[in-house]
Amino acid sequence: MSSPYRICFVCMGNICRSPIAEVVMRTKIAAAGLDDRVVVDSAGTGDWHAGGPADERTIETLRAHGYDDGGHIARQFKADWFDEVDLVVAMDGKNLQSLRWLADGDSAGKIVRLRSFDPASRGGDLDVPDPYYGDTDHFEEVLRMVEAGCDGLLDHVRSLLS
Repeated sequence: MSSPYRICFVCMGNICRSPIAEVVMRTKIAAAGLDDRVVVDSAGTGDWHAGGPADERTIETLRAHGYDDGGHIARQFKADWFDEVDLVVAMDGKNLQSLRWLADGDSAGKIVRLRSFDPASRGGDLDVPDPYYGDTDHFEEVLRMVEAGCDGLLDHVRSLLS
């Protein structure tokens, strides 16, 4: 594989869940020594927050757990991005459906759910719940789910790159 493997995490507004997943996965990729072979970013299905920063609670949660939030700027996922990415990781069923509407037949196979990579959630609820209307505990729960999903996703990426 000569060009980098590209992953894009997608939630609704790109200010809570997908930026958390982007930062967590980017950190895990770097720790695995794969940052020269894997590119990680994120986007939202909607444009409500495009151009703005991550939610302050997202930033606080990441920093509280030792992650660098990286100065995130929200953006909206566009259909032509399917040509640029190898894997589009939806945070919940609504995001999955929105992405499927954007995808052509070939691109639909690139869309997965993050929690499908977490063995503890297989066969159960695969949604990473939106913490936007919740409190700090909701952001903490999302971080735990994202970390577990990203561990499994990292194993998947390693198997593809070997």
